[in-house]
Amino acid sequence: MELRRLNNKEDLNRSAGDEFLQSGAWSDLVIKEEGDLEVWGVFKNESLLASAVIIKKKLIGQAFYWYAPRGPRGDAEAIVFLLAELKKKKSGAMFLRIEPEVLPVGNFKKSLDLQPRKTLFLNLSLGTGELLKAMHQKTRYNIRLAEKKGIKITQGTIKDFPEFWRLMSVTGNRDGFRLHSAAHYKNLLSAPDFIKLFFASYEGKNIATGLFSYFGERVTYLHGASDNEARNLMAPYLLQWEIIKAAQSSGYKYYDFYGIDEKKWPGVTRFKVGFGGFIKEYAGTHDYVFQSFKYGLYELLRRLKRALK
Repeated sequence: MELRRLNNKEDLNRSAGDEFLQSGAWSDLVIKEEGDLEVWGVFKNESLLASAVIIKKKLIGQAFYWYAPRGPRGDAEAIVFLLAELKKKKSGAMFLRIEPEVLPVGNFKKSLDLQPRKTLFLNLSLGTGELLKAMHQKTRYNIRLAEKKGIKITQGTIKDFPEFWRLMSVTGNRDGFRLHSAAHYKNLLSAPDFIKLFFASYEGKNIATGLFSYFGERVTYLHGASDNEARNLMAPYLLQWEIIKAAQSSGYKYYDFYGIDEKKWPGVTRFKVGFGGFIKEYAGTHDYVFQSFKYGLYELLRRLKRALK
């Protein structure tokens, strides 16, 4: 096996499967926002066996690490090889933070999860009738209520960013959610074929919104928000349902609600689980250590910081 830098997006997208965070399209967005990104692949007889999009993250002073969101991807043996080779090539970093679907055999340090460890999938090969039947009764009721009240679903563009940001800010203040910067969301909207924006409106006013990624055979719900007004109209339910049906009609195989956690996000989790589907659990976030002594100090500082909160 051989480790190589990847420049061919077709190779990267093939290895990424349906994981948008390891795709070429997502890499383009990260480069615009963060700059330091590399893509590596493991080849054998010109066949790509594994790949990883890694992003450089700064720590204190000159210290830094690399982060592979939802990666590496590929064959388990090839992933082990990739990690070992990156340790040689990137020895200046303190560690490589990984989030593979399945953790390979090796010496890893468990870290706090960055991407959600559990997510909820809908199988879009089922008919709309079957999908509705699998939902919680209250979810079906809320969808029909929104339809009867005349909620309209429309697609937005980057020109609609002020409305999106208004609704995100309202939701963040109401529910205590920490938002990304406005620049981050604008950056996402700069890729309209990959990241799409939708609104739910009532009597001409936007009362709910959502951002969704479209990659491989999967549509993923990234961010959502709703106004404080007209919450009794259940617009977010119809917004989800219309996106699900459109994804199904366009030939996508899965709809990913992207993150559930009964303890951390009880309300959001109840909302998502109401749509039925099946739960998928990832291995979580782990660190592959390059510099043991410095990493030990880093862990100690993190524990002290958490204890002082």
